[in-house]
Amino acid sequence: MTDAEIRALGWEALLEKLGPAGALRFAIQTERGHGDYSEARHAALGALSVDELVARARKSRGRSRQARRRPT
Repeated sequence: MTDAEIRALGWEALLEKLGPAGALRFAIQTERGHGDYSEARHAALGALSVDELVARARKSRGRSRQARRRPT
């Protein structure tokens, strides 16, 4: 069996058991990705300390909670 045939049968099985939305969610969760995560992380975050990263995460989490509380 070729790789293409295995992928096709795999998609059929996923669609049958999970439906279109579930199959897509599964595919997104298992995607390999590309590039070097360590390099990308270092480029994005630089040389932040653990304390600085925690402070940023807490600040970001607080903003997202406030956004959810706002009336529409």
